Amino acid sequence: MPLSDIRRIRRACAPRLHALVLASVIALCACAGGAAPEGFYRVERGDTLNKIAQANRRSVAELVRWNRLANPDRIEVGDLLRVVPPDGSAASSATAIGTTGAASSAPTRRRAATPATPRVPRTTASVPAGQTIDLRWPIAGAVIRGFDGGASKGIDIAGDAGQPVAAAADGEVVYAGQLRGYGTLLIIKHDANFLTSYAHLQSVAVKEKQRVSAGQTIATVGSSEAPSPQLHFELRYGGRPVDPTRYLPSR
Repeated sequence: MPLSDIRRIRRACAPRLHALVLASVIALCACAGGAAPEGFYRVERGDTLNKIAQANRRSVAELVRWNRLANPDRIEVGDLLRVVPPDGSAASSATAIGTTGAASSAPTRRRAATPATPRVPRTTASVPAGQTIDLRWPIAGAVIRGFDGGASKGIDIAGDAGQPVAAAADGEVVYAGQLRGYGTLLIIKHDANFLTSYAHLQSVAVKEKQRVSAGQTIATVGSSEAPSPQLHFELRYGGRPVDPTRYLPSR
């Protein structure tokens, strides 16, 4: 993370909250640029989707489908790609891919079933009894990826480009900027423990240190560092991820 961003966070937060907010942003950085968990691959300089597919004995079509890639030619250094089936079963397509990327016409040998993806260690927070927060949905849309506490530390909600994003609860904007893997990102501090973050934004309608109310428009849905317009929404307690659906109204 650029030192200038860390300094901005330090200035935006009260001293007793600085460590909490900074820890959350650093944790987000780690999610975006750390070692890839089992079953995933972190894109490196010089990689192409075809090269990654060959190295993992997969087809380009499988990687596109598993990662919901809108443009197979648009992958960036630091992107996290799934290289095993989401359910851990054998790939649906056993077509061998040659160096040119064309499917081989020769019969292919049946591969043994791929072992289930090892469980990614959870780093979720344990919220003490009596500690709670009432959230509202930041956008209306289908949840296209849920929380698992491992590779997914929040939820992804499908949306339309330019769709308004609302603050999930009253709070103060403590970060507004760019973060690799998250695109344009906003973080709102709600109290001494709870934070929410909103990623892949198209535009931001608020500034750091600004107080916001639940339901207030704070940004618009975008696809910055995402394959399609969507909102990545996280809830953190003490800097560690919590399943936000536990605090959102059912729908």
